[in-house]
Amino acid sequence: MCGIWALFGSDDCLSVQCLSAMKIAHRGPDAFRFENVNGYTNCCFGFHRLAVVDPLFGMQPIRVKKYPYLWLCYNGEIYNYKKMQRHFEFEYQTNVDGEIILHLYDKGGIEQTICMLDGVFAFVLLDTANKKVFLGRDTYGVRPLFKAMTEDGFLAVCSEAKGLVTLKHSTTPFLKVEPFLPGHYEVLDLKPNGKVASVEMVKYHHCRDEPLHALYDNVDKLFPGFEIETVKNNLRILFNNAVKKRLMTDRRIGCLLSGGLDSSLVAATLLKQLKEAQVQYTLQTFAIGMEDSPDLLAARKVANHIGSEHYEVLFNSEEGIQALDEVIFSLETYDITTVRASVGMYLISKYIRKNTDNVVIFSGEGSDELTQGYIYFHKAPSPEEAEEESERLLRELYLFDVLRADRTTAAHGLELRVPFLDHRFSSYYLSLPPEMRTPKNGIEKHLLRETFEESNLIPKEILWRPKEAFSDGITSVKNSWFKILQEYVEHQVDDAMMANAAQKFPFNTPKTKEGYYYRQIFERHYPGRADWLSHYWMPKWINATDPSARTLTHYKSAAKA
Repeated sequence: MCGIWALFGSDDCLSVQCLSAMKIAHRGPDAFRFENVNGYTNCCFGFHRLAVVDPLFGMQPIRVKKYPYLWLCYNGEIYNYKKMQRHFEFEYQTNVDGEIILHLYDKGGIEQTICMLDGVFAFVLLDTANKKVFLGRDTYGVRPLFKAMTEDGFLAVCSEAKGLVTLKHSTTPFLKVEPFLPGHYEVLDLKPNGKVASVEMVKYHHCRDEPLHALYDNVDKLFPGFEIETVKNNLRILFNNAVKKRLMTDRRIGCLLSGGLDSSLVAATLLKQLKEAQVQYTLQTFAIGMEDSPDLLAARKVANHIGSEHYEVLFNSEEGIQALDEVIFSLETYDITTVRASVGMYLISKYIRKNTDNVVIFSGEGSDELTQGYIYFHKAPSPEEAEEESERLLRELYLFDVLRADRTTAAHGLELRVPFLDHRFSSYYLSLPPEMRTPKNGIEKHLLRETFEESNLIPKEILWRPKEAFSDGITSVKNSWFKILQEYVEHQVDDAMMANAAQKFPFNTPKTKEGYYYRQIFERHYPGRADWLSHYWMPKWINATDPSARTLTHYKSAAKA
């Protein structure tokens, strides 16, 4: 997990422009570097490093003797870099996983390169011999990437938007900054004056398709057919493999544990894999909540069952409310669900950074979207519509849950790993018949729970624990986090402000005082950038006025039971 930043064709003084790159210093607290491109006085790379692999030769931009014309700045982890090296007999100069991008590109060009990468990544690759610049981002956008480009060919790229919004350019008073789309790469021509021109933007992978790198995988052979025992066996193989490949690091690994199904499966499998790898330390797990929170109790049960060294982080409503400004600044969004759920994750990340030496953190992100875990899936009109909605949620992860997970951890120099969004695991899950993936017997994620029924990985009551929204589970059932927030906001936003909301915020007009309050904070940090969020996250198929799971009828009946 690092921070990347690059400029091509800058009209301003580069040393002044480089100050913008310091806005993402939190992503790489171990070291930073700026490097101008030979022969181009107005092109520059900036890099903030979190040293996770190869502490000696891991600085960027990566350049190797064999390809003096290639420059690479990337943020991510490429889990199959050693397999690719052995298969193609590449000679590596470093132990950095990203070096594989240079060798693959030289061998087969950009499209083959990006399809061969098993991992999460955002990169800028410069080829001065062929005068090309390439940008690329992983399938689900687990690693962030933003770009700004002007009509006269100035290009600026950064891991977070905050590293671009203050940049100056002669032709425009307001530089348009937008997220680079996940699952895409872009090819740009580099002109002699350092400016660029976009040649093509290519969608290289759909989440349903088995990735090209699967041809070179050494996963146990999967069995064909959709008989339930076959499917469960395949899912176990792929999930184990998804966790195992993510052990790649020279730093200590920890795990977030909310006590829900997803994080519990990740923590239990991770602990098992660390033992098999004979890692010398005990896995530390972390839960956050207020007094009386269902998440803390459930996480404690899981930690006792699996034998992790468990930490509980307590916070009160005042601390949560005080963190809102920092959280929204870190997130670069004003989406209500995202902000609510981010407070707990931001505070727990802060605790991990301050009190432990864990740097790589595992979590259960992505499972709800992939396995139809949200409570509103009970109301899906048909398995086919549920499938369509699941894929929509996966496509939009980079705007919501994955954004939250990256920014809240990166704000404290931690690197998040998300096995549920593994290419092989997710594409297999999405290839299953739609009716296999829907909620059954009033229980969401039925197939996933059934898959691990006999494994004794986690306690049965946790395996079948109903969905609890992260922002709700951290507080007691009597007083939900969303209610605490709404009571606070009631005194911050009056009715007159709400009556004028459409005039003040014509785009994505907030419908509630809570939404208005978050939007105000966002506009203070990022004025005029509301279009980074295309729409608010809301459940489908029901007349919901609030995104909290606790407002849904299914949740209320489950709570009574």
